[in-house]
Amino acid sequence: MRARRELPHPPPAETVGGWRRLFVLGALGVGAAIVLGRAFQLEVIDQDFLAAEGSKRFIRNVTIPAHRGAILDRRGEPLALSAPVETLWAVPQALLAKPQYVDAVARMIGRQPAEFRKFLQARIDRKFVYISDPMSPSEAKRVVALGAPGVFSDPSYARYYPAGEVAAQVVGFTGRDGNGLEGIERAQEAQLAGKEGSRRVIRDRSGNIVEDNLEYKPAQSGEDVQLTIDLRIQYLAYRELKEAVVKHDAKGGTIVIVDSATGDILAMASQPGYNPNNPAERKPPGTRNRAVTDLYEPGSTAKPLLVSQALELGVFQPTSTIDTAPGWFKVGSLTVRDEHDDGVMSLARILAKSSNVGAAKIGLTLGAEAVWSGLQRFGIAEPLYLSFPGEVNSVVRNYSEWGQIATATASYGYGWSTNALHEVRAYSAIANDGLMPHLRLLKNAAPVPPQRAISARTAREVRRMLETVVQPGGSATRAAVQGYDVAGKTGTARKLSDNGTYDSSRHEALFVGMVPAEQPRLVGMVIIDEPGDGRYYGGLAAAPVFARVMQGAARLLQISPDGAISPDLPAPSAPSSGTPMMVKVNARAGQ
Repeated sequence: MRARRELPHPPPAETVGGWRRLFVLGALGVGAAIVLGRAFQLEVIDQDFLAAEGSKRFIRNVTIPAHRGAILDRRGEPLALSAPVETLWAVPQALLAKPQYVDAVARMIGRQPAEFRKFLQARIDRKFVYISDPMSPSEAKRVVALGAPGVFSDPSYARYYPAGEVAAQVVGFTGRDGNGLEGIERAQEAQLAGKEGSRRVIRDRSGNIVEDNLEYKPAQSGEDVQLTIDLRIQYLAYRELKEAVVKHDAKGGTIVIVDSATGDILAMASQPGYNPNNPAERKPPGTRNRAVTDLYEPGSTAKPLLVSQALELGVFQPTSTIDTAPGWFKVGSLTVRDEHDDGVMSLARILAKSSNVGAAKIGLTLGAEAVWSGLQRFGIAEPLYLSFPGEVNSVVRNYSEWGQIATATASYGYGWSTNALHEVRAYSAIANDGLMPHLRLLKNAAPVPPQRAISARTAREVRRMLETVVQPGGSATRAAVQGYDVAGKTGTARKLSDNGTYDSSRHEALFVGMVPAEQPRLVGMVIIDEPGDGRYYGGLAAAPVFARVMQGAARLLQISPDGAISPDLPAPSAPSSGTPMMVKVNARAGQ
């Protein structure tokens, strides 16, 4: 029998597990040694090399500019536009390392080579510096095409104002950062601005992009803003106002034209003005929109509001008369005077001759509270809610603070202050059969229903009275518009001096009127501030401006005339077209 061979016994499990542990531990040890060795090499041996390589590259967030929305007139004509531009920048150290390029770049960007080299040397430690104002993309491309090391361009937008000075105080302007600083540019900043985008890139030490779009966020364009302004009428208003201010050697002037039914502001101009395309001109007083910011005592232009209140309350009738003889009368210590003794006068005659005595007697008959509430019914003290920068409200003391003198003077427009927009709105109620519209400057603004100020009957009666002001024998014959009946009122207000007394040498000449008188479509106001030629009456300085602007505006809007118009009457001219100057926003050279 064959002997059974003994099989070898397997090694104990503890022995196998021990070898495996030793193997794993050994492998981990070798790996750790490799990692530590590499770390030692990087941190100690190659530290200088890696630091040098890292300094050659840096991550930069590049801003993607948002296209700013346009500002348009009611017919879609551009008043403010953004055009693409490029601004050159350089890495000073990289550019100076190649001196042969410095002079060439300097000449192409209009700088003196020596000055440019000195400019770069003073900023050699900066990563980059802007070296030009914004320029057209084609100009920037030619400079970059030189191949100068470290010279690149950033895209942005520059603001252009095609209408220039014509609509400057309405439109306003943007600052160097592209944000609105004045006018609609400021008031509608949130809608116009849009949102900038960004992209993350890696550049080398010369500024070259070596890796692009690590992160990308697109820009969002701003929205357009359309105004109620009609550029054609705006131009007429601007031209005639400027001519009158120069002619009368005046300190300044204001004009506002409104659609009496809708409250749409069709034109609004001030003098002195400025060209928003020229940053050097963007300073007061030219930037001031006087129709919004300036308060004045309305003088005799307030008398139709008083007469309207007298008729509404039934205290006076259209046929009522008042004795103004002998052309003056005393109210306490105040002497109220007229230019002439016109004796017994009707309400219409009081307006036509602009009698202070007649107005004061009406006001004293009504009493302080009634005179005050008459101003309130025309919204004189209400905010206009135009959201326009610098908007001021009228200043009218409560009637409880009035005495006899304050009541008398308030009746002919002294002792309280308002602005051109408030007064134009009040006259729009007279033009619109008693319904007073809310003024509107933004075409897409939600319409607000008009409020009843006076009855339609009172409005028509007062309009008929105001027609006599412009007819022969009235104080505003120079406000007549060929082919159209005009209703309106002159005003000549003395201005307060620094010591609180009225200065007999400083006046404001005013005229407010409407066309056509029977069914008015347009209401306008003209103010000539401090005429220096002695012709300071509203009928002499302000009324002719109204007439010329309304003549052109009525034809442009094809308003049916009341009578014949001479075929020789020239058509209203339009603003000349030309290449607008570039607004140099984001001008960062030298930073």
